[in-house]
Amino acid sequence: MAALFLVTLYEYSPHFYIAVVFTCFIVTAGLVLGWFGWDVPVILRNSEETQFNARVFKKQMRQVKNPFGLEISNPSSASITTGITLTTDCLEDSLLTCYWGCSVQKLYEALQKHIYCFQISTPQALEDALYSEYLYQEQYFIKKDSKEEIYCQLPKDTKIEDFGAVPRSRYPLVALLTFADEDDREIYDIISMVSIIHIPDKTYKLSCRILHQYLLLPQGQFYDLKQLFMSANNSTPPGSSSPEEDSADHSLLEKAGLSGSAADAPEESSKDCVVCQNGAVNWVLLPCRHTCLCDGCVRHFQRCPMCRQFVQESFALRSRKEPDKDKPKPL
Repeated sequence: MAALFLVTLYEYSPHFYIAVVFTCFIVTAGLVLGWFGWDVPVILRNSEETQFNARVFKKQMRQVKNPFGLEISNPSSASITTGITLTTDCLEDSLLTCYWGCSVQKLYEALQKHIYCFQISTPQALEDALYSEYLYQEQYFIKKDSKEEIYCQLPKDTKIEDFGAVPRSRYPLVALLTFADEDDREIYDIISMVSIIHIPDKTYKLSCRILHQYLLLPQGQFYDLKQLFMSANNSTPPGSSSPEEDSADHSLLEKAGLSGSAADAPEESSKDCVVCQNGAVNWVLLPCRHTCLCDGCVRHFQRCPMCRQFVQESFALRSRKEPDKDKPKPL
C-alpha cells in the first residue's frame, strides 16, 4: 500500500521532487554545521581574504639611545689598495678597532659567544672570540661628539689585492666600536657595535657599503640595525652613485646572494602620509619597513600602500602623547 502511494505521488505530484531536494539540503547543511560550526570553512575561503582579515599586531617599542655612529666617507674612492675613510659620531669617548680580512665563520661564532659565553664589550674580548682569525688589526681613539674622519688602510707589505671570488670566507673589513671608559657601559643599553663593511677589489667590484651593523647589549643579545625606507627631503645624498652603477651593483649583489627585495629601493621623499597627504608619517610597517602612514590611516590597511605586501606587525615612531615638533605653536 505504501509503495503504491509513493508510485502514485511520484507520477502525479511535482512536490515529490521538491521534498526530496529539500530533505537532502537539510541533511547536508546539518552535517556541515555540525562539523565546522557557524564559521565558514577555511578551505572555502579565498587565500587573500584569509590574509586580509588577519589582525595586524602593533608592537610595543622601547626607545634606546645608540651611543655609536659609523659611516663611510666618499665610498666611491674606497678600495682594498687605497684604503677607506670612516666617519665616527660617538656620544662618549670610544675605541674604533678595525679587523681586515676577518673570518666570516669566526665572526658569527663570536656573536654567538656574546649570547652564551661572555660579553663582547672590549676589543680584547672580540679578538679572543675570533681566535685571531684576521689578517691585520688597527685601533683608534675617538673623542666624543667629534665626528672624526679616520683613514684605514692595509699595509702595503701584506700584498693583498683581493679576497677571492664569492662566496668568500673573509670579510674585507669589520669595525668594532666600544667605550674607552668602563663606567660608560653602565649608562647605555648598548655596549658595542660591530659593522661589517664591503670594500671593492680586483675580483669583486661592488661599491663600498656597510653590509650589516650589529648592536650588542649587556644582557647577551645583539640586534641587526635596519634602515627604514623613509626620506626627509628630495636632495640627493652626497656620494650617491649613478643609475648605471646601481644596476651593476644590483647584479653583483644578486650573484653574491646579498640583494634585497624590491622594497629596498629608495622611495619618493615626503613627510606626509602617502594616503591622506595630510597627517605626519608615524608608523613603520613590518616586514617591508616602509614608513608611510599616519596615525589615522594605519588602522585601515592590512597591505602596505607602497609595495602591497601584507603587514604582519607595525610600530609607531613616537607616541600620540608626544607633541608634534613640526606643527607651529599657536600664538
